[in-house]
Amino acid sequence: MIVFDQFDTPIGVLTIAADAHGLRHIGFPRDKYPADRTGWRQCAGGDTSPLLRNARQQLQDYFSGERSAFDLPLTPQGTVFQLEVWRMLAQIPYGQTWTYRDLAHAIGKPAAVRAVGAANGRNPLPIVLPCHRVIGADGGLTGFGGGLDIKAALLRLEGALPKTEADMPDLFSQ
Repeated sequence: MIVFDQFDTPIGVLTIAADAHGLRHIGFPRDKYPADRTGWRQCAGGDTSPLLRNARQQLQDYFSGERSAFDLPLTPQGTVFQLEVWRMLAQIPYGQTWTYRDLAHAIGKPAAVRAVGAANGRNPLPIVLPCHRVIGADGGLTGFGGGLDIKAALLRLEGALPKTEADMPDLFSQ
């Protein structure tokens, strides 16, 4: 059985889902590849599983700048290749970015850049397995299931992108 919960964050309402063994899914308000929720059961008013409570707290800590790594049991479902790519995502340091080519080299399959990109896009545990840290060869933000605005916000939070002008103090008003 998969149970899920939803909660508000600075990037919108996230959906988190877990089975008896670990976290299976994190969903954004807009998902390019939404999860099939057949058979999922929503936690009712405070009846959240300990795993979902822990995941929620760790994600809230991340958004408040108090957490840069996650310590959760994970049970993503995918092909052997996808799982290999997703495991490697966890190795990308907080506040840093890799290209899709870097990721392909890291898994020992340098010719599989497109397949790596496809697997990255199907990551069921974004943020925790930080697919947002993977960028285009030219340094541009490309392909993110939750939307490029959310990818940019996550990278700004981690200091991997400069703050927007709206976030910067007016240096000329002093």
